[in-house]
Amino acid sequence: MSKQIILNAFDMNSSMHNSHGLWKHPESQRHQRYKDLDYWIDLAKTLEKGKFDAVFFADVLGVYDVYQKSKDPSIRDGLQVPINDPALLVPAMASVTEHLSFAVTVSTTYEAPFGNARRFSTLDHLTKGRVAWNVVTSYLPNAARNFGLEKMIRHDERYDIAHEYMDVSYKLWESSWEDGAVVEDREADTLVEPSKVHEINHEGHYFSVEGPHLSEPSPQRTPVIYQAGTSEKGREFASKHAECVFVGGPTPERIHYYADDIRERAVKHGRNPDHVKIFSFLSVIVGETTEEAEAKFEAYNKLWSADAAKAQYGASGYDVAEFEEMDLDEPFEYKKSTEGGQYKAATLTKDAPKKLTVREVLNRFESIDRNSVIVGNPSDVADAIQFQFEASGVDGFNLNHLVTPGDLEAFVELVVPELQKRGLYKKDYQEGTLREKLFNKDARLPDDHPGKNYAFRKEVVR
Repeated sequence: MSKQIILNAFDMNSSMHNSHGLWKHPESQRHQRYKDLDYWIDLAKTLEKGKFDAVFFADVLGVYDVYQKSKDPSIRDGLQVPINDPALLVPAMASVTEHLSFAVTVSTTYEAPFGNARRFSTLDHLTKGRVAWNVVTSYLPNAARNFGLEKMIRHDERYDIAHEYMDVSYKLWESSWEDGAVVEDREADTLVEPSKVHEINHEGHYFSVEGPHLSEPSPQRTPVIYQAGTSEKGREFASKHAECVFVGGPTPERIHYYADDIRERAVKHGRNPDHVKIFSFLSVIVGETTEEAEAKFEAYNKLWSADAAKAQYGASGYDVAEFEEMDLDEPFEYKKSTEGGQYKAATLTKDAPKKLTVREVLNRFESIDRNSVIVGNPSDVADAIQFQFEASGVDGFNLNHLVTPGDLEAFVELVVPELQKRGLYKKDYQEGTLREKLFNKDARLPDDHPGKNYAFRKEVVR
């Protein structure tokens, strides 16, 4: 069988997600219903009907407040605020599905590894092994202040923290409990054998954790590790730790560059590059006819919020309002460096397909970028997805949806059958945990993953 597309629904437990201003669309439900559990249960059923592999839940821990040096533009348009905890949705969505998996974003900068390890072990148990952790280091200045810091930790140090955070997590998941520690020995009055539960006694630069882990081993022990980031530090982190990597880029060629680079780095870490799946962004507006799809696009575009788009770009650390004071016809360059998200900053400079002027940069925020959205009938959409899939070298996509749930329902009804007909997309799920589905191998980490180095091994007695 030829390579098939792995598909995640890209979502957020928030009023809006990457659909700036579209809360005004008459068919938008998410800003009203995102806090209604029935909404997420219905969505889970729709995604499983469409054979989606997972829901990829993004998350933030602060308000975007770089643009105009104010929180108002973000709050006014519901830019990822209000927002609730995505992890709490997972058990309910898992209860009405059998195969759909869940990637949950948690920051290594602001949440302690001990509590986070228990969270993911719990979710892995409750879902029978259908959970992934999207590891992020967080890029919002407001998030830093929300957790008691005067300013953000520097970009590169955030990744230093993340590396040690992963070491602590692997120790808790892989070495703290032996398989078979729960013995249920009634004659010995022993439910858990103490000699098979171990402290980890981690003493590092950033963390001190005694242990043991509070949860017994879950089906996957370590959840599938996701990561998103295309900076130098981000790619190095991904190549060592991640099993699924979300990369961005304006062209298939640029995405291919990042995919190849991450796989080559994985080999240097002693990993099999086939044990790293690469995902890129996909946004689709589909109709039964081309005319219907184009009409949708025009309706969405009229409601688009440029202010919200500019506010979201503040994740890069740059204030778009300052660009407006520059000479509009000069080549665009940043005038300073920031500690924000470097992948965001790169979209207007090194990742742009051509050198942009200031005017062109500002125009990008004024409407939906037609170059980043596939618009058309089912056959044309499938053609474009197939081209992206084959030309970029990715293994799958995180599918954005502008008006929810309508755009996801249309994708399931119109695009999925077309992709299946072409042999590009599965007709049935494979059995097993998320890791087994993705890699057709064991539910646990493979031997070449650095986390497996922490797996419990008894000392050899001579």
